[in-house]
Amino acid sequence: MEMSIKKNFNTFELLLFSFPSMINMMFVSLYQSVDGLFISNLVGTDALSAVNIVYPFISVIVGIGIMLGTGGSAIIGINLGMNNDDEARKNFTRIVVLGLIVSTVISIFGYIFMDEILHLLGANERLMPYCVDYYKIQIWFMPAMIVQIMFSNFFITASMPGVGLFLSTAAGVTNAILDYVFIKIFHMGIAGASLATVTGYLIPCVFALVYFTFVRKGDLYFVKSDFCLDTILKTCGNGSSELISNLAVSVTTLLINYTMLKLVGEDGVAAFTVVLYTQFLFTSIFMGFSEGVAPVISYNYGSQNREQFDRITKICKNTIGYMSVLMILSAFIFAKQVVGIFIPADSSAYDITLLGYKIFSVNYIFAGFNIYASNFFTAISNGKVSALISSLRTFVFTVLGLVTLPYLFENGIWFAIPIAEMVTLVVSIYFLRKPVIFLHNLNAD
Repeated sequence: MEMSIKKNFNTFELLLFSFPSMINMMFVSLYQSVDGLFISNLVGTDALSAVNIVYPFISVIVGIGIMLGTGGSAIIGINLGMNNDDEARKNFTRIVVLGLIVSTVISIFGYIFMDEILHLLGANERLMPYCVDYYKIQIWFMPAMIVQIMFSNFFITASMPGVGLFLSTAAGVTNAILDYVFIKIFHMGIAGASLATVTGYLIPCVFALVYFTFVRKGDLYFVKSDFCLDTILKTCGNGSSELISNLAVSVTTLLINYTMLKLVGEDGVAAFTVVLYTQFLFTSIFMGFSEGVAPVISYNYGSQNREQFDRITKICKNTIGYMSVLMILSAFIFAKQVVGIFIPADSSAYDITLLGYKIFSVNYIFAGFNIYASNFFTAISNGKVSALISSLRTFVFTVLGLVTLPYLFENGIWFAIPIAEMVTLVVSIYFLRKPVIFLHNLNAD
């Protein structure tokens, strides 16, 4: 039985409500990781490096989906909190249609300029064939990817987190099985991994579109709606931090790829790819929790339930603290085992990867609070603060570290992101001091 965002949550209930979102985000993160696992072991480290070369472009698309999903969920959640269910359904419809249109345009653009994009991303002569095989399948399924990402948020806002979890689980299992079938049995190489991934996208995408079109019950379903520029602008503004975050990840990944190729070679890119996969998994738990509680925060913000609002934010901060400690302990304890899954111990890339993984893992003690802070301000429709926190942690401080630290001391490249997260934490704490003040701003509006 699904819990509604309108419920007065205690600690256990809020954790239970957000749990499907955490598992959901973990499965979403596993799409890339599972591909990497099969590619590195069955195709080779050059193919694994190629996936990371393509990743910055994919990250931009993911960012658009998250922007529309989180930004739209904030608006819809506040609509529901103000008992304006009809407007919530219209906004829901507008945002989904927008996502389909934007992703279709991106697919066409991305295919036409495929060679130019891959060269810009840093594909060299050795890696280009792998990049093309992976990219050309991904590009035509961008609409399915964006719809899946948006509905990872909308299922929660619709008080259906369990359904979202089930669909993500089904998609993840399908992806893993097809990875083995396409790569191991059919010998399709990196193209098989790409095809398995996009097949996984289709499961939650098709279900969500069919369900919300024909099942007309509950808080949300598709309705006839006109174009509303104000809704679109507010959605993009609210979710801009998530887009900025993914754009920044694209830029920083590009910088790291270039730097690794220059300083270490293809093994360095492979090492960073493995570290990136582990980051996806660990931070997905922080993101899942933050996105899971965001509709609850939005609803109580809209309904002006100050007591519940304060209790929820306190629970969230405590939970993030406990998670952060567990994350970094787990990362260090199981370092060799995690790296060994992707890179054999006798490989030339193993030692580079293990050292980088341990240094990089320090960021988990800081990242959780920064991710929560950004999602919190998105949930209460304060896109400016959310975007500021997100841009500082994923772009400004990270880029500063990447262009200086590698040339100041050995292995400096691995310290860039942990230091960026640590400095951003100071900013997050400053803005999270008195979040209740934003309730008064709503009254003023």
